[in-house]
Formats: sequence, structure tokens, C-alpha cells
Amino acid sequence: MHDETDDTRSTQSRSRGLRHARELERHLGWLDSFSGTALGVLSVASGIYTYLGVSSLLEEGGAFTVFAAIAYSVAVSVGIFVFWSYLMRLYPAMRSTRSRMGLLGAMGLGSLAIIAMSSWLNAAALAGSAAVEQHLAETVQDYQGALERTHEIALTGQSLERDVARVRQSFEDLSEQEAQGSLSGLAGRGAVFRVLRQKAAELSSLEAQIAEQTPLVDSAFAQGNAILSRMRALTVEPGPVEPRSVEFSEAAVELQGLIAQLRQLSVAPLVERAAQDLAASVVLPELDGQNDADRGSQAATITSVLEVLGQRATTLERAAQNVLTLQPAAEVTYTPVSAADAVIMYARNFVPSWAGAIAIDLLPAVLVLILAVTHGAIRHGREGAEIEDTLTLAELRAAMHAMRDIDTAMHPPAPPAPARQEIGPDTTPQTAPEDSPEISRFTGRTT
Repeated sequence: MHDETDDTRSTQSRSRGLRHARELERHLGWLDSFSGTALGVLSVASGIYTYLGVSSLLEEGGAFTVFAAIAYSVAVSVGIFVFWSYLMRLYPAMRSTRSRMGLLGAMGLGSLAIIAMSSWLNAAALAGSAAVEQHLAETVQDYQGALERTHEIALTGQSLERDVARVRQSFEDLSEQEAQGSLSGLAGRGAVFRVLRQKAAELSSLEAQIAEQTPLVDSAFAQGNAILSRMRALTVEPGPVEPRSVEFSEAAVELQGLIAQLRQLSVAPLVERAAQDLAASVVLPELDGQNDADRGSQAATITSVLEVLGQRATTLERAAQNVLTLQPAAEVTYTPVSAADAVIMYARNFVPSWAGAIAIDLLPAVLVLILAVTHGAIRHGREGAEIEDTLTLAELRAAMHAMRDIDTAMHPPAPPAPARQEIGPDTTPQTAPEDSPEISRFTGRTT
């Protein structure tokens, strides 16, 4: 009794599996009617965007260039269609794990090839102009940073004017003290006075040179900001990006020269050299004291003045070196890029475009996996079923016709008897082909 129950359950389970498998097969038959068309549409769409991406890479605009771009895009469309058609047919039919892993590896390698030959060009067509504008905006920021840093260093150099003025003022004060006789004890404008005035005059000349640079620095910085404003406007103007890139390149060259000019306006090197010469180049006047004691006092005062001069020169030189050791602005050079290169350079900023470009090429991979799962479910539903249970009505009719033909060939009918001849009692009638044991297996008739 228990065995009969198990057999009944097993039979019912096989029946449900067969019904499920047949339902899935009907669905697959309906889906196959337009799957090829859908795959073709995806391939053509990818080819169109590939054509746009290739066109942005080719500089010439002649007929041959257009033909080359069309040929490449057609080759991409055909390759994508053939590749995914192979996988949609072969991968679901694989039964062993080894064969499936092999085709998975082939699918991964083919997907990488599709991304390399098509997806990045699709992304260039989708976001190429925006990527080039992003490149222009990044370049403007770099130039702005370089201009501001160079201007900051130049202003720091201009601040040395106060240090020079302070040293100059100290020497002028000492000369006034000497004129009153407070240094050497000899009032008047003698040798010590002339030495102090000599260095004060040198520092005054240096101070005037530094002051002359200030309006030049301000003018260069104002011109640089004006160029930057024009460059910013070019990054957001409507219209094709190619002509704007050309004008942007011209402005970038002009701004780069202006930054170099602003860098040369820094007075720190000038102050450093002047500080070194301040103590090294001293023209000592003839001592004009009336006696040896006065001349000795003048010599001692001049020696003290030279020591002070060396200290002031060292302080001024260190201030200039502090300016020279400041981190200079980074060198900025604008390099025009194509739409495809810009998309790769700024890929992180265009993730949706990249996702769409890759999805249009690799979406059939999802269909391949769906087909594989569906075919696996069909095979699972047919497991344990007899061959006669899996035959469809059309297959059954074809099998019956084939068996009739075979039976007819093996047992040809007897020749027709004469019209008036009677069949004797011992004559056995010829068995009809439809009553053969082979046919009864399918029809359920017993002989």
C-alpha cells in the first residue's frame, strides 16, 4: 500500500514537472519570436553611438573619414549581435559545469572586448562635450591657483620695501647723529657722514625700484583675472565645444605668459643681490680729521658703521631669501583633449553616462543568464519522464506516420485477389498496419 502511494506521488510530481516544462517552452517559443529583433536593435543603437564617438576622434572631415567611421560602427554592431547570438544559443544548452565555466570565461573576455571597442566610444558620444567642458573648467581652476599663488609671492616680495626703508632710515638717522657729532665726536659732514649717506642713497634707490614694481604687479594681476573671466565664460557658453576650445587655448597661452611675467616681477632676487653688495661694496672716503686723534676716532667709527652695515645687510638678505624659498606656483599648461579622452580622464564625474554606455552593450548578458535558468528548469521538469510522456501531439502524429511507413515497407499488402475468388476458411487475413504492436504502444490499443 505504501509503495503504491509513493508511486502515485512520483507520477503526480512528474506530471507537474512536465506541465511546468511545457509551459516554459511555450513562453520561450513566444520570446524567441522577437529576441533576435531586440538584439539587433541594441546592436544598431550601440553602433550609432559608436559612430558618434569615432567621429569625435577623427580630425579630418572628408568622405573617407565618414566611410571609416561607418565601417567601424557597422563592424561593432555585427560583432555584438553575433557574439550575443552565440551565447544565447549555446550557453543555455550546456549541461556540465566545465562547459558552462568555459563559456562564462568566453563571455567575460568578449564583454571586455566590447567595452574596449564600443562602450567607451558610446560614453564619449553621450557625455563627450560635457567631459571637454569639465576639462576646461579644471584647467581654469589650475590657472587661477597659479595666478593667485604667483601674485601672492610677488606681493610678499613687494613687502621687502618696508625692510629696505627701515634699514635706509637707520642709516639716515646715524648720519644725522654724525652731523651733530654724536658718533665720532666730530660734528659736521666728514668721512663717517659720507659713508652713512652713501649706503642710505643705495637703499633709497633700491626702495624706489621696488615701488616701481607695485603698479606693474597690480596691472598684471588685473589682466590675469580678466583673462580668467573670459575663460570661465567659454566653459559654459552654449554651442559646439570645439570652437570654444580653440579660443580657450588662445586665452590659456596669453594667461600663461602673463603668469611668467608676474613671476619675473618679484623683487626678492633684486633685494638679495643688493643686500650682498651693501656690505661688500663700500667706498671708504679719506679721513679728514685735523689730527691723528680725530682721524683715529673717525676710523673707529667707520669700523663700527661697517659692522652695523653687515648686520643690516644680513637681515635684509635673509628676508629676501625667505621670499625666494616660498613654494612657487605649479606650472600649468593647457592640453586640448578629444571627447573620448576627456570621458576617460573624468570618468568619475560621468558614472551615469558610463553605466548607460556599458549597459547597452552588456544587457544581453542578462538575457543569456535568464535563458540558462529557464532551460535548466525545463530539463529539471523533464527528469524521470518517459519518452512517450514528453511527446507533443505533433511529434506523436509524426511518429505514427513513420511507424506506418516502416510497417508497410516490412509487410507489403497482398496482391489484390480476383473479383470472384472467395477466401477459404484456412486463409488468415493480412494484419492492418495500424494494428501493429509498435503503433499500439502510442495509441493504447491492444492486439
